[in-house]
Order: sequence, then structure tokens, then C-alpha cells
Amino acid sequence: MSTIAPTAVGRPGRLTAWIVGVLVAVSLFGNFYVYDSIGPVADLLQQQRGFTDTQVGLLNAIYNLPNIVLILVGGVLVDRFGAARMTLVTAGLCLAGAALTAFSPGFTGMAAGRLLYGIGAETFNIATLAAVADYFGGRSLALAMGAELAIGRLGSYGADMSPTWFANAYAQGWQPPLVIATAIAATSFVAALAYWWVDRGPRRAGLLPTGQASEGFAWRDLLHFGKAYWYLLALCVLWYAVILAFRSTFSIKYFQHVHGLDLATAGEMNSYVFLAAVFATPAFGWVCDRVGRYAPFLALGAALLPVALAILALTSWSLWLPTVLIGVSFSLVPAVMWPLTSRLVAPNRFGTAIGLMWVVQNAGIGGANLVAGWLNDRAGASAANPDGYDAMMAFFGLTSVAGLAFALMLWLTAGRREQEKAATLRASA
Repeated sequence: MSTIAPTAVGRPGRLTAWIVGVLVAVSLFGNFYVYDSIGPVADLLQQQRGFTDTQVGLLNAIYNLPNIVLILVGGVLVDRFGAARMTLVTAGLCLAGAALTAFSPGFTGMAAGRLLYGIGAETFNIATLAAVADYFGGRSLALAMGAELAIGRLGSYGADMSPTWFANAYAQGWQPPLVIATAIAATSFVAALAYWWVDRGPRRAGLLPTGQASEGFAWRDLLHFGKAYWYLLALCVLWYAVILAFRSTFSIKYFQHVHGLDLATAGEMNSYVFLAAVFATPAFGWVCDRVGRYAPFLALGAALLPVALAILALTSWSLWLPTVLIGVSFSLVPAVMWPLTSRLVAPNRFGTAIGLMWVVQNAGIGGANLVAGWLNDRAGASAANPDGYDAMMAFFGLTSVAGLAFALMLWLTAGRREQEKAATLRASA
């Protein structure tokens, strides 16, 4: 994975920067919405198209599979062709993938659409981060990036709320909701086109960084990473595999079949995870920076996930409690994980470290979707057989406990107060 090295001497005006910020945020909203558009229609796909849970899981897993490799070259492409051009190209791929998913007559076409969408989406995310860095580098960068990601997560919230917002579309079957997702992907593409057009002026005037590839992915660099980094990488793959495979693919269906919610209520309940993260993630990051501690907060966030899953699977308590716990976990772990990575590896190997984490993260999410779908099919999970979901929940629970174990090992290895204080001093030197 490559990073952007700014070399320009000027900078665009603040108004231009915030115009670009708004356009990028609109694009991110659409991209996040399309990713999470499968979960709300999962039950409809089973009822109306006869899809198995393995097939439903594959529709999200196939997004991650190409990015096990492509994420390593996405940053290089952004460096070479520029953030604006790559945002436009990948937004076009995402739109084409969303349309193919919505209008395909069978499972193969839908899977091809999700594959095409996945090929574009992760490089799109890299390009939008580079865009924000281009226009806000050295001024309000943390605020701008936090705002962009928060608005992107509102797209996921919107996808979960879509059964309520677009009840008439869902009443007509599985396809109209996916057509709506395609229309939202089209707005993302239009916003990317507008960003590319606005970018031409500052780019020609030399007010933006001229992308220069910094150190790319180098396997030999892995030899220089300490144990703490490998514990963090293990937590990354295990935690993301559970929370995204469950929340984005199977949770709405699980709420319907096991807890007796209707589609709209299940989607609304699931949406609160992302709604909480919109506000809580930057707040948790601010707290960690203020107190100078990262590993204890990371362990706390990792611990909340298995607790929430146990409450869901083993009790009849209100869904509000486990949903809140998942929301806090989803807010706290990302707020800590990425800044902590920068303290565990040398600056000249940071790109390699993040690139490898994104690789295994995509592999883990894709694999977890496939395993969970297979377990549900094997046990005959359905509204008529809610106990069939027990194997999936046990899989998610054990995987999240393993993630917590690595978080605790990280805490013991590099997360003591004196160790984190020394790391903070090195980072500020």
C-alpha cells in the first residue's frame, strides 16, 4: 500500500477545500449505503429467490475477496493517477456493480455485481482519504477526516433504516430496494464527477500535492515488526470479521427469525450501531489522546463484543442492551486501533503495516461471511427453526473471545502505562 507524499508549496482556499469535502462526503455516503444494502433484503432473497444463507453470505464475502490482493495496489493507483481521477473511476465501478446486482436475473449475475462493486470500493475509500489529505493537510485534517467518515457511516445507517424509509419499495419485493441503492450509487458517482471537475483548477495551479509514491508493501519489512503489532493484527482480523459479517449480513435476519422483529424494526435496531459510531468514534479518539492510553481502551472495546453476542444468543433481554454494547465496541476499537498502529511500527514502515492489516481484514470478513452462511444452512436456520442460528452465534462468540485474548496480550506486551507514555514521547519527537 502506498501513501501520499505532499510536495506542493501552496494550498487551495478554504471554501474550495470544504466544497471538495462535501462532495467527497456525499460520495462516501453512497458507497457505504450500497455495501450495507444486502442485509435488509437477505430474508426477501431467501423467500422470493430461494437463496441459501451461504449465497447471501457470499454476496458480501465476494466484496472482500478481491481486496485481499487489490488493497495492496490501491494506494499505488491513487498515487499515480491522482485522488480525483481514481475517485471518479472507482465510483463508476461501484455504480456499475450496484446496477448489475439490482437488475441481474439470477444469483450469478448478482454475485458478479457485488464482485465488481468490491473491486472499486476499497480503492475508492483510499482515494477519498487521499482527497481529504490533499485539501486539508496541515489544517483541520483530523476534523475533516472524522466528518467524512461519520457521514459515510450515515450511509450504513440509511441502509439499515431503508425498510422504514422506503416501506413501499420493500413491500414490492427484493429488487426495488436494490434499485434504490443503485440510484444512491449514482448520486455518489455524480458527486465524484463534480469533485474531479472542481479539482482541475487547484491541480493545474500547483496548489495540491503532486503524488509521489512512498515506500510500498515490502515483505522484508515484516521481519522488523514486534510481537505487539502481530497481536494487534490478529485482533484486527478477528474483531472486524465478527462485527461486519454479523452486523452487515446476518443481524437483521437474525433479529427477525430469533427475536421476532418485523423487517423495519430489525433494520432500525441494527442501524443504531452505526448511528452511535458517527458521534462516539471521534469522541473516544479524543479521550484516548487526552489520557495518553490506548491498549486498555482497545481491550475494553474488544471485550464488549463477546458480551453483547452472549446476551443476544443466551438471554431474552431487551435488544437495546446488546445493540448499545456492539455500538460502543464499534466506536471504540477503530478509534484506538489505527493511531495505536502508528505507535507500534516505525514511520517508514507504517504503509506496510496498514496494508497488511487491510489485507487480513478483508480475508477475515470474507471468510466469516462464508462460514456463517454455511453454518446456518447446515443447521437449517430459519424463522421456523430459530435454534439453527446457534452454531453461527457460537462461531461469532468464540472468534470474538479470541480477539479479546489478543487484545489482552497486546496490553500486557506494550500497553502498560510507562510503555504507552514512552511511545507517546517517541511519536511527538
